[in-house]
Amino acid sequence: MKIGDLARATNTKVETIRFYENEGLLPAPARSGGNYRIYEQVHLARLSFIRRSRDLGFTLDQVRTLLRLADDRGAPCAEVDAITTAHVVEIDRKLADLHALRGELVRRLESCSGSTIADCRIIKALLPAL
Repeated sequence: MKIGDLARATNTKVETIRFYENEGLLPAPARSGGNYRIYEQVHLARLSFIRRSRDLGFTLDQVRTLLRLADDRGAPCAEVDAITTAHVVEIDRKLADLHALRGELVRRLESCSGSTIADCRIIKALLPAL
């Protein structure tokens, strides 16, 4: 398949596919006589793995490591577990930050008198302290 077909099959932009190739995450495809990239099923499977990993929030370095590990089917999965555990810890940290942020915004809303912008505590909280 051509790059556009691969892009449609994986819901990935062509530029992103080229980026993954340049990063070494996706192997370079063979070229046709007209110098078009010709992708095989292995590219589709690998790009799907990359996309799913990225959708789950793994970094490019983590994806690179996960791909390396996935290529060695007989290896123990302890390193995959360690990467995933670290990622879960980071997700929990982000969730705690978001929960605190939500609480702050709710407190600001509850303290708002709803009168004019000149009296708006939310706007005042966003303005820099001079």
